[in-house]
Amino acid sequence: MLLLDDEQATLAIGRKLGSQLRAGDKVALSGTLGAGKTTLARGILEGQGYSEEVPSPTFAIVQQYEPPETKIPIAHIDLYRIEDPEEIHELGLEDTLVDGAMVVEWPDRMPDRFWDDALKIELEITEDGNRRLTWSTGAAWKERWPQT
Repeated sequence: MLLLDDEQATLAIGRKLGSQLRAGDKVALSGTLGAGKTTLARGILEGQGYSEEVPSPTFAIVQQYEPPETKIPIAHIDLYRIEDPEEIHELGLEDTLVDGAMVVEWPDRMPDRFWDDALKIELEITEDGNRRLTWSTGAAWKERWPQT
């Protein structure tokens, strides 16, 4: 567990995480609205070298980031508006993992088995307004996260 005091702390941990991303990685970001999922995703992209604005992909659903702006292709995905799991297949997300990684907000819209080897992060707003970050790791992440 990590306690994040502010937006800068959330971005910093995201940058550390982003520096560890490699092709085939899945990062699942869970938490209530306003918990900091998009801020953490922004930090992850910064850790991959991206320096431009990172909007929430709530309306686009999938926002692609490609080299040379990032080290590897990254899909930032927000499944909040997905109501029917069949809609997910139409997004072609599996192709993203061939040579890139995905960072997914609202991952509960996908089957649990999809996340077996993922890094699953939960963000909670604490009583004092900070963020509590907890995680579980799949086999692909056991040696990389948390970074000490």
